[in-house]
Amino acid sequence: MVTPPRSAQQPGHRRGRVGQGAFTLIEMLVVLSIIALLLTIAVPRYFGAIAHSRELVLKDTLGILRSSIDGFHSDRGRYPADLNELADQHYIRAVPVDPITESATTWKTTASSDAQTPGISDVHSGAAGASKEGVPYAQF
Repeated sequence: MVTPPRSAQQPGHRRGRVGQGAFTLIEMLVVLSIIALLLTIAVPRYFGAIAHSRELVLKDTLGILRSSIDGFHSDRGRYPADLNELADQHYIRAVPVDPITESATTWKTTASSDAQTPGISDVHSGAAGASKEGVPYAQF
């Protein structure tokens, strides 16, 4: 009696050498090395983009706060006593969070130079450090 080939006897049996479908250690190391190389290129760009976006949000927020202070002064003939008064009088919804310090309490306000109209006339970030261009956040 003739026996059928072994592959015909066992369903799912593959022909060829054992372990042919597996990856070798060298192949795995090459793939991991390529992934690591790509990450070393991408990760610094990612964190740089985050820092740049925070700087843009800070500039935009400062513009909104300064515009609100000017609007308050135009409407009422005086400057607000603090940033909370802008929110209380509905010039802004709430005191915004400084994107660099991630706190709404670190804003540095500048008092009005006019003795006739006391209050705050300008606002700056209370964050330490500087932007990528070397400009301190407090000078934005």
